[in-house]
Amino acid sequence: MKLAIVGAAVLWGTAGTAGLLVAGVDPVSLAAARLVVGGLVLAVAAAPALRSLPRKGLLVPAAVAVAAYQLCFFAAVSRTGVAIGTVVAIGSGPVFTGLLSWLLDRVPPTRRWAGATAVAIAGCAVLTGGGGEARVDGILLALLGGLLYAFYAVTAARVIGAGAPSGAVMGAMFGGAGIVMLPVLLWTGTAWLAEPRGLLTALYLGCVATALAYVLYGRGLRTTPVATAATLALTEPAVAALLGVVVLGEQLTPTAITGLLLLGVSLAVVALPERRSGRRVESAAIESSM
Repeated sequence: MKLAIVGAAVLWGTAGTAGLLVAGVDPVSLAAARLVVGGLVLAVAAAPALRSLPRKGLLVPAAVAVAAYQLCFFAAVSRTGVAIGTVVAIGSGPVFTGLLSWLLDRVPPTRRWAGATAVAIAGCAVLTGGGGEARVDGILLALLGGLLYAFYAVTAARVIGAGAPSGAVMGAMFGGAGIVMLPVLLWTGTAWLAEPRGLLTALYLGCVATALAYVLYGRGLRTTPVATAATLALTEPAVAALLGVVVLGEQLTPTAITGLLLLGVSLAVVALPERRSGRRVESAAIESSM
């Protein structure tokens, strides 16, 4: 189900372009509305299955992490610029995910994953450029955002791996995140939602770029290792860049095109199925018989 992960990342990549349709809106308010709407949709859709969720205790901090990630990301961008903040937050996510998966589930990253992930992060860095001031506090906030993303992704993967319905897991996490972000939305202002364009944008971001995207992401986590899923999610900045060209009339520099090529090659490598050596298969068979 790697295609489901890529589909989710494609939808995430449309969020930035959609957000530009509403001029003058605080980005934090936009992100809060996205989580409130998306969380409500996911929670309502999964309502019948929510009671059957195992490990409910894990999903509470994961829901807080979903909301905190948004706040850390925007705080990082405001301090160190969009380019550096985005690269550090999104680029560190797969690294932290691989490390957490290794630490908690004893799943060591493969050399191919490590190499492809490094190239993908480099591609993101080249694609977004080097603009911005590399402030330490902004970088630390971006790294915290990457760690928060890794935490809720690994938590979701573990609960789904334990047999929980993926839709219910996403409904619980994002429904909880929506509750956390509701005061933020009210505090930052909701007047823009009274405008038709503002309301339609919030509905798109919540229903499509969040709810539908995380339904796909959850389904992908059923069969895709979470570290691999985190790397495939780096499709998001590539889609955002291409939409900037097609929809907004932006132009890609030769450097940005190089970044896209690096990113595309690395994602293709990660998407290929892993080959298990005969020695590993034999070892696994012996372990399963013990």
